[in-house]
Amino acid sequence: MRIILSGGGTGGHINPALAIARQVQKEEPDSEILFCGGKGGLEEKLVPREGFALKTFAVHGLRRKLTPANVIYDLRVLAEAEHSEREAVRTVREFRPDIVVGCGGYASFPVVRAAQKLGVPTALLEVNAFPGVTTKALAKKADAVMICFEESRRFFEGANVVMTGSPVRPDFLKADRAAARRTLCPDGRPLIVSVWGSLGAEHLNHCMADFIALEAQHDAHYLIHAIGSWGYTWVRDEIAAKGTDLSKHPNIDVRDYIYDMPSVMAAADLVLCRGGAATAAELAVMGKPAIIVPSPNVAENHQEKNARALEAAGGVEVMLERDTTGQTLFEHASALLADPEKLRRMSENIRRVAKPGAIESIYACIREKAAKT
Repeated sequence: MRIILSGGGTGGHINPALAIARQVQKEEPDSEILFCGGKGGLEEKLVPREGFALKTFAVHGLRRKLTPANVIYDLRVLAEAEHSEREAVRTVREFRPDIVVGCGGYASFPVVRAAQKLGVPTALLEVNAFPGVTTKALAKKADAVMICFEESRRFFEGANVVMTGSPVRPDFLKADRAAARRTLCPDGRPLIVSVWGSLGAEHLNHCMADFIALEAQHDAHYLIHAIGSWGYTWVRDEIAAKGTDLSKHPNIDVRDYIYDMPSVMAAADLVLCRGGAATAAELAVMGKPAIIVPSPNVAENHQEKNARALEAAGGVEVMLERDTTGQTLFEHASALLADPEKLRRMSENIRRVAKPGAIESIYACIREKAAKT
């Protein structure tokens, strides 16, 4: 099979696409795969690291607030979009895919739209309960819209909707906890993994600077904190300004991004994270207790809805961003880590909501639509 996978901007769009790519390779080792994404996006780091070819286009979202600066910006974005769509048509014609799969984000729009114009089968993956603008715009002409939450169906009237669940990269299913812990926390102290999205989160990074200062007072845990691509320098400066010399605390590992997430997650005893659907799926298949602080800056508050579903199952605890400080987050995490029995129950509970067969369902859907070419 020849397949184009498109999407980008955040790990929530890129990682599901990578999971699909790995499954296609597993089922059809002679397949040819091309990723398409946005110029300057995180996909430019993640996709080449996984060994896949990547083609990027200049594409950005419009600014809706009417100001002179925003009008100028939007006109430039529209001009870029027209150019990107012409490039995307050329890319589809040259690659000759059996199917194009859009995994969300503005970066997925040009190539999916081009494929639809050229009569190439297309499938869309929407991992969140509330669909993104791009998915909704492309859905009616797609051969399939794959969803992960039943409540998403109401947004796709007239489309061919298939319930698949959210894909998880095979690496998460195969990760060896014992081996990962020997590497990341060799003396057996509990490991906290803190990750607030691939781009980072300003308020929560401020909180984590305080959290790290508190952790450094006792060094009772290992901590791996991913700052995100924005703010790497100022966060480290803020940690230092609070009197924490990270060179004296080897148990505290501050990174811009966690590239080896399957191993890090496997070793973790507690995860501090946002409530994106891709993250929720990874927590569930690995049975990881978590404190989720949903982003308040997403459409229809969908991250809190994702998080509350896991909380109702007994697998996570939810803190709202407006109530979260470094002190409250540290106290909450420390209390959970001091109660191994509660963590064990949370692990069992979150595993019950996992859909480990999601990637097989997605592949089957893609294979069926591609076979029509």
